[in-house]
Amino acid sequence: MNVVVTGASSGIGYEIVKELVRQKVALIYVISRNQEKLNHLKEECKSIGSTEIIVLSMDLSEIDADRLKTVIGSHTIDILINNAGSLVNAPFQEITSQQLEEVYKTNVFAPFLLSQALIPNLRQSKIAHIVNIGSIGGVQGSSKFPGLSAYSSSKAALSGLTECLAEELKEYNIKVNCLALGAVNTEMLANAFPGYVANINPEEMAKYIVHFAINDHKYINGKILSISSTTP
Repeated sequence: MNVVVTGASSGIGYEIVKELVRQKVALIYVISRNQEKLNHLKEECKSIGSTEIIVLSMDLSEIDADRLKTVIGSHTIDILINNAGSLVNAPFQEITSQQLEEVYKTNVFAPFLLSQALIPNLRQSKIAHIVNIGSIGGVQGSSKFPGLSAYSSSKAALSGLTECLAEELKEYNIKVNCLALGAVNTEMLANAFPGYVANINPEEMAKYIVHFAINDHKYINGKILSISSTTP
C-alpha cells in the first residue's frame, strides 16, 4: 500500500505517518515545507518499521504539479491524506486579503490541485481513498467562534469539495471522504484557543484517521464525518 500525507512535519500529520509505519504500509510520500522536520520524521520512523519514506519538501500554498509527478512518477497511490492546514486567528474586519489567500491556498486549493495531479496514480489502485482532514468548525450548524472566519469557511469549502469529488470520481472507483475534526492538542489548536486543553492528543487521532483511511472506503463515500468529542 502506497500513501501520500501532507502536513507531515508536525502535529496530527507527523503522527499519521508513524501510525502508517506501524501498520506496515509499503511506501509513504511525506509532504511539508519543513525539510528538516521531515528528515527527522524519516529517521524516527526507522525505529518503528521498515516502511520506505520519501520526503518531498513543498509549500502547499503553491503546488508544483510537475515536481510532484517527477517524484511520484507512475507509482500507484492507494491513499491520499490531505492533512495540511493553515489558520489565522484575527477579527473578521482585520483579516487581510493576503492572509485569506494563504489560508484558502493551503486548506482548499492544495487538496484540490494535489488530488487532481494524483488522479492517474489513484486510478491504478483498487482501494483508492482520498481523505480530507476538515474541521468541525466548517460543518454547517456547528458552533462558530470569533477570529476563525477564514479558517472555518475554508474548511466548509473543503467539505463541499469532498462531496463534489466523491461524485465525480465514482467512475474511477476513487472514494473521497472528509473527517471534520474537533479539538485535538496541537499547535494549531493553541493558536486558535490559547490555554485550552483538549482531551484528545495527536497520537490518538492519528490512529483513528489511519484506520479510517485504510478500511472505511469500503463502506463510506462522499461523507463529511464529525469526529469531535469536545469543541471549545
